[in-house]
Amino acid sequence: MQDIRLDSPLQGELIPLSEVKDPAFASGAMGRGAAVKNPAGKVFAPVDGEVTVLFDTLHAIGIHSTDGMDLLIHVGLDTVNLKGQHFTAHVAQGDTVKKGQLLLEFDPEAIKAAGYDTTTPVLVTNAGDYGKIIVALGAQEISSDNGVAEEAAPVATADDEAELAGLPKEERVAKLIWKYVGGRDNVRSAEHCATRLRLILNDKDKIQDKAIENIDGVKGQFFAASQYQIILGTGFVDKVYDAFVAGTDLAGTSNNKAEAYAQMSTVQKISRTLGDVFVPIIPVLVATGLFMGLRGACQAMGIEFSKNVMTMSQVLTDTAFIFLPALVCWSTMKRFGGTPVIGIVLGLMLVAPQLPNAWAAIPGGAQQPLLMDILGFQVPVVGYQGSVLPALILGIVAAKLQAALKRVVPDIIDLIVTPFLTLFICMLLGLLIIGPIMHGIENAVFGAVAAFLALPFGIGGFIVGGLQQVIVVFGVHHIFNALEVQLLATTGVDPFNAIITGAIVAQGGAAVAVAMKTKNEKKRALYFSSAVPAFLGITEPAIFGINLRFMKPFIYGLAGGACAGGIAGFLHLAGTGMGITVLPGTLLYLNNLLPYIVVNVVGFAVAFGLTFTLFTPEE
Repeated sequence: MQDIRLDSPLQGELIPLSEVKDPAFASGAMGRGAAVKNPAGKVFAPVDGEVTVLFDTLHAIGIHSTDGMDLLIHVGLDTVNLKGQHFTAHVAQGDTVKKGQLLLEFDPEAIKAAGYDTTTPVLVTNAGDYGKIIVALGAQEISSDNGVAEEAAPVATADDEAELAGLPKEERVAKLIWKYVGGRDNVRSAEHCATRLRLILNDKDKIQDKAIENIDGVKGQFFAASQYQIILGTGFVDKVYDAFVAGTDLAGTSNNKAEAYAQMSTVQKISRTLGDVFVPIIPVLVATGLFMGLRGACQAMGIEFSKNVMTMSQVLTDTAFIFLPALVCWSTMKRFGGTPVIGIVLGLMLVAPQLPNAWAAIPGGAQQPLLMDILGFQVPVVGYQGSVLPALILGIVAAKLQAALKRVVPDIIDLIVTPFLTLFICMLLGLLIIGPIMHGIENAVFGAVAAFLALPFGIGGFIVGGLQQVIVVFGVHHIFNALEVQLLATTGVDPFNAIITGAIVAQGGAAVAVAMKTKNEKKRALYFSSAVPAFLGITEPAIFGINLRFMKPFIYGLAGGACAGGIAGFLHLAGTGMGITVLPGTLLYLNNLLPYIVVNVVGFAVAFGLTFTLFTPEE
């Protein structure tokens, strides 16, 4: 293969590509050649040829020489972000140029003052067609063999971004993600949540994670619950997802949950199942909690309600909890593939008016349990108003039973026989076996939880507040959903909400401190945008985009969460609902607003103060 010798197009200090502080150039992935450190502000044509590429941002120019060599001269690192500022072009794309002709002028000092490295790679992009490549500058010479790793994986660079600069931002990000997750053959399924694109991949070794993190618009990436998750932020993730699945068979047919579930640990499976069951009913409980908060605030201000108005308000606030087993059983049946309407009816059977009310059928209460004689044993039967565990287990059993019956019942009578047997068998199981056993376990578990949260001096809140965001990182935080629902159903308030709020706002405070101490304008803007969702109750962008990457801010955030949780526990602070925290969560504390503000301020202040004082981004 032919060896070539190339005169440097810039004056300055010639250095090997391996010393360039950009892995894409240093690895040789973009081509072979050399780089010019501290260049003078003029770029001259090193060969005769044609200008094949001149980016609108003027930071890079490509030339095809008359003897077939393709060159790329990239002025500075990440200078595409200057959008042409401090650059002047003396040629246009398509022009024929002669060796020594002035191509570009730029202001090195202004570029440095803007925070960018002016080191300029000079690359032969079709280097595979040649043997040794020597770049010369005066008495200096750099061989293409010097420090270049030929097969290192590429990472996302300004040139990758510039090639797609004409596309809308969401399409550009989607295309770059496709490129760096290994292409379409490597993506098994795709979905998204409020902030993240979630992918199931065939081979995770094909992921170029650093490249994905370098994409403008991506706030972080990580593996959790067997999914590759790319943080994009609220609103933007929807647009990227639509662009990502466009032209594929992924839209509307994703089996992401099933794929991810199969690869989870047991604890993750339990958490995900509880999340799938309870997340659909949380909006109703959020709304109910807001109504309770508004009513409590009005009463705190001395507003009196007439008997009828109070009754109507109780219908609004109490119905969801009275018939909670119906909601839980419906959602469970749906989750496990049963007929949801059968789940609703089974749940309603657990709270049928013919049964003694669970809240009245207690020792010394107004009602007594029904005693059913089963094989000589007296089984107490009551309703399960506000209960969670009996409805959850009954829904699972009913879904499995219905599926089993469908396999043996002839199709011609399936419509009648299967629902009849499912309801009959599950009613007996629910009221006589599952209900009493699960209700007893439920009372023991939530009694222990209540005792833990009631530990003196807020110790319980301190522990939960310090660990809650660790649980989020491991993807098992949905396990708290059943707990919060049960606390609301039995006590009317949710102390976990106040503790979790402190943990969330603390991570936001740590992220804000990192942003304020970051000098790079682009990174600072990215960090602030990642921190904002935390104050709306979504911490993943702050955690995975900032705090965990540096680790110390995450730890300081946990410390802030522990302090805030301890104060919430000490003050016995509790919300009237669940599902919303921090700023939106204020609506759950309208009748107890000052302590809620104190908890949030303490969580933010401790995490912010520790991070701002003890952490420096250079670490």
